[in-house]
Amino acid sequence: MAYSTKATNEDSSKSVTKNEQLLKIIERITCALRTLSAGNHTLLHASDEQELLHDMCQVIVEKGGYRMAGVAYAEHDKDKSFHWMASIGIDKEFLKALHYTWADTEMGRSATATAIRTGEPSVGRSILTDPVYATPAYAPLRENAIKFGYAAVTAFPLRVNEQVLGALVMGAIEPDAFDEEEVKLLSELADDLAYGVTNLRMRAKHQAAEATIARLAYYDPLTELPNRTLMLERLQDAIQTAKYHHHAFAVLHLNIVRLRGINQILGYRSGDQLLQQLAQRLMRTLKESEFLARVGEGEFALLLPSGGADCAIQVAQRLANALHDSVKVAGLMVDPRVSIGIALYPGHATEADTLLRRANAATNDVCPARGGYALYTGGQEQECTRRISLMGDFRQAIEQNELLLYCQPKVDIASRRVCGAEALVRWQHHVHGMLPTIEFIKLAENAGLITPLTHWMLDAVFSQSYAWHEAGIEQALSVNLSAHDLYDPMLVDRIQGLFSTWNVNPELIQFELTESTLMEEPSIALETLTKLKKLGTRLFIDDFGTGYSSLSYLQKLPVDSIKIDQSFVMPMEADNDSAVIVRSTIELGHNLGLEVVAEGVDNQVVWNLLATLECDVAQGYLIGMPMPAEQFSDWEDKWVRMSV
Repeated sequence: MAYSTKATNEDSSKSVTKNEQLLKIIERITCALRTLSAGNHTLLHASDEQELLHDMCQVIVEKGGYRMAGVAYAEHDKDKSFHWMASIGIDKEFLKALHYTWADTEMGRSATATAIRTGEPSVGRSILTDPVYATPAYAPLRENAIKFGYAAVTAFPLRVNEQVLGALVMGAIEPDAFDEEEVKLLSELADDLAYGVTNLRMRAKHQAAEATIARLAYYDPLTELPNRTLMLERLQDAIQTAKYHHHAFAVLHLNIVRLRGINQILGYRSGDQLLQQLAQRLMRTLKESEFLARVGEGEFALLLPSGGADCAIQVAQRLANALHDSVKVAGLMVDPRVSIGIALYPGHATEADTLLRRANAATNDVCPARGGYALYTGGQEQECTRRISLMGDFRQAIEQNELLLYCQPKVDIASRRVCGAEALVRWQHHVHGMLPTIEFIKLAENAGLITPLTHWMLDAVFSQSYAWHEAGIEQALSVNLSAHDLYDPMLVDRIQGLFSTWNVNPELIQFELTESTLMEEPSIALETLTKLKKLGTRLFIDDFGTGYSSLSYLQKLPVDSIKIDQSFVMPMEADNDSAVIVRSTIELGHNLGLEVVAEGVDNQVVWNLLATLECDVAQGYLIGMPMPAEQFSDWEDKWVRMSV
């Protein structure tokens, strides 16, 4: 009986042990299920990746009953380190200080490293008995586990877009924790966490894309300023506010006059640099209530939410001063030339688009001498429509060779001998008749047609010079070049090509550049004139006395002649100051070894005064008005007969 009793007690003890083990298994599975459920709830409410990682670790510890939890992300640097993103139950800074790696080295044997490196769970690693954790490298981790009471560690890989992002790590009190069923459930939790990270990242990308689309819809990517769409919306809001409070406000429209030319000659990248620098200057001048936008290729607009004409003019002056200085573009100092138009609510318009359009229309009446700004006045839009129509007609006139070549003679004063002519362009419009030269030149500037016009002029002059040579006329023709032409890197090559094409004597082709043009970009002017001089041509400084050139700079230019501006020549009979300027200019030119030409010689008295002052050449209505080039031969014959 004693044997029987002993056997029964042993069976009973084994039964209790099995029951306890079963209860532990059930408890673990229950904890794992509870953790999985709480984790899913966390996934549904997470709005931020870092928040999700922290909350998931917290759920694992607080709801699941695990001693610690952490998330590490793999770094793909040369050391293959990993970065601890979140942890509960173990200090994150302590983990970071250990400098473990997921590389296949001695420092990469931990559960976390193994899960990241292999892409498989590293299950049930006993902190107290696993040889890895007995090594000196892992002694701090082992001491920490003993201190905070966890004996087993399991790490699950986190897969995002088929790549291992990192690992979810859990620590349990029992050394024999993490059986097969528990691991299966916790692996599902890790997969859910990875899905949550993927979903949040995708959501963040979508939000970023939506923000980018919204920004592109309302902001200019080049200058980062609001665009035309947002400006019109702000204008509409300003109109509603102004209506309610019965007050006025203004819109300023800024046109960058030189942008088209810079794009054509220096390239669009240089034009973009100019716009970015001007935008930065404008931003620095803004007051808190003012709203600036880029509303066109070379156009900005500024909304002043309150104030009338006086306020708008003061702001226009402030902007003009801010934009006055040259801008360095492509290694060159460029004058941007900004025109500012002003339109006022409610006087000029009561609708957003109309208000902006009329501010733009006002820029066409801007005169630099009057501050570089203009208020809108009635009729400007009709004039703009006419200008737009004329721009198209002018382009066609150039392309179809419908322009006319005129010339105005020049005569040596001492001998009365004809010594050449200045080539001029005229346009006989089929509706408006002969248009003023200054009008269609301005059209050419605004429409980007200066280069085509210069090309037409050069072709016409070389062709006419050849025709004169064939007719026995050996007279020089001078061509005016603009500041825009100086920027053209192909100008000299084109002229050289025309010399080769027509076999014209270089002395019969002359070039005139105004003093203000030369001083606009002195280095470029000097380089271009030097190249032209090497072709054997004669060079003139036109409108001398109206610019700001220094004598030292004048000495450097390879020019042959200076032309005294007619504003000094014409009144010299009655105005002693003008006479003094003319006399001084003639003496200066001669002292520098230059020929001196007087423009605006319209009567005999002025001719006689110039002769007394020993001026070399005269040009003006007394000698001959501008005439079609084909009439020059008849005029010359007549002049010769009169001079005998």
